[in-house]
Amino acid sequence: MSFKILKRILVLDDNQDILDIVHETLAYEQFEVKSTPDGEDVMPLVEKFSPDLVILDYRVAGKNGGELCKQIKTHPHFGNIPVIIFSAYVNNSSELFAYGCDAIINKPFDLGELVQKVNSLL
Repeated sequence: MSFKILKRILVLDDNQDILDIVHETLAYEQFEVKSTPDGEDVMPLVEKFSPDLVILDYRVAGKNGGELCKQIKTHPHFGNIPVIIFSAYVNNSSELFAYGCDAIINKPFDLGELVQKVNSLL
């Protein structure tokens, strides 16, 4: 009997519909997914859940996904975790890459593209 350890993904998006779709899609693809609509939850969840990859919406109430990305990337224990930023407002992707993210996905996005990017980073 082979036992596959699921890769863990943390998703932040304050749009509940997007959060649900992304959560379901990644769970279907055999990932263990934790999702939150609240930017304040991200660092505590990173510490508790220890994800293999983090997906952050760029514009969320209270916090900017870029700042959260920077917090993860400069953290002594979690700096090596790949981070994808979702954004509907990408005029200049170099702005987003300046936060240290590993990939950017433009909204609205294709779920196939999302799964492909996740797999390529893991």
